[in-house]
Amino acid sequence: MTQIDRYILGLFFRTFLVCFASLSGIFVVFHAFQNMNDLVELAQSRGVSISRVMWYYYGPYMLLLFDWTGAIIALMTLLFVVGWLRRTGELTATLAAGVSHGRIFRWMIFAALAIVLVQFASRELLLPTMRDALSMKSKDLSGDAPQPILPSYDKISGILLEGQSIRPRSKEIQHPSFRLDVDYPGFGEALVSVSARWLPADANHGEGYLMQQVITPVAIDDIPSAGRDRGLVLMTAYDQPWLEAGECFVATPVNAEILQTDQSSTRLSSSLQLFDRLRNPAVHNSMATRVLLHERLIRVPLDFSLFLLGLPLVVNRRGRNLFMMIGAAIGTVVLFFALKTAGSAMGGGGYLLSPAIAAWMPFLVLGPIAYVRLREVETV
Repeated sequence: MTQIDRYILGLFFRTFLVCFASLSGIFVVFHAFQNMNDLVELAQSRGVSISRVMWYYYGPYMLLLFDWTGAIIALMTLLFVVGWLRRTGELTATLAAGVSHGRIFRWMIFAALAIVLVQFASRELLLPTMRDALSMKSKDLSGDAPQPILPSYDKISGILLEGQSIRPRSKEIQHPSFRLDVDYPGFGEALVSVSARWLPADANHGEGYLMQQVITPVAIDDIPSAGRDRGLVLMTAYDQPWLEAGECFVATPVNAEILQTDQSSTRLSSSLQLFDRLRNPAVHNSMATRVLLHERLIRVPLDFSLFLLGLPLVVNRRGRNLFMMIGAAIGTVVLFFALKTAGSAMGGGGYLLSPAIAAWMPFLVLGPIAYVRLREVETV
């Protein structure tokens, strides 16, 4: 790496940070201004400073904003850096020295690839751990207010899971009403209780819900546990000493995240979590979920293709000004997202394309174009 390479690379990262900080600042200022009273009340209730509450609330959103806009900001940064080099005459001087455009932009291309890879790491490792914080609303900064529940059917045990509401953070269903489509002796057609809390698997039971203060059926403690071929599904205190009176455990792989109507919890899941959900035989998965998994697999090369598509905009001999290049870049971004949206819509709705082809379609269209443009730039 030469001195000019370090100079251009430093200019690229500084410009990227300034653009991202400006965008983040606009988001925080407008959102905090509208919800300042709620933030102050939360700070007072927890006995902490308002700055700490804002960091706790907006920190995860900065990562989410970076995941949404990183590739676009990298493209805009390329335009600003080249425009600056051209304005100061540094680009002309470097080209006059016999250095090609491809050699000048090489480290910016590597920097853009690094940004896309950091996005990938954040999307797979950090954002899934912050789903609770990212689901918080301005009127519910605790992130655990009751939300509507999405009825889901367990195809293995034959149980329809319903309820009045669900608390996402504590994974507790308020007034659950589980409908039994399979004959479990003594249990009747429904299980109704005051609350049900999701529990992971341990030595006593598999994963499922611990129903407390069971209302229906009456005298739940006098009913023996029942199950199907794969083992016990409904467990009671009659023959399970780890359960207390009035409790019933329902073994099911339909976890609390599946029951949430807010689909952001699904979109913020890692690729491995999405893959495990699609492999879950008890859960019905929509076509949109399958498209989402394939979009995750293709996201890194697709975002990098967006950056490469912008290279010919800055490599021109007609001296187009910065605003013309930005306009052309905006058109490129619009085309990019139009293809992604069209593919997601067709794959999610089952029109013409399968989920895999729908997710890969934008890359199949734009990938070869991006590669050809990269080769053109390297030879100019």
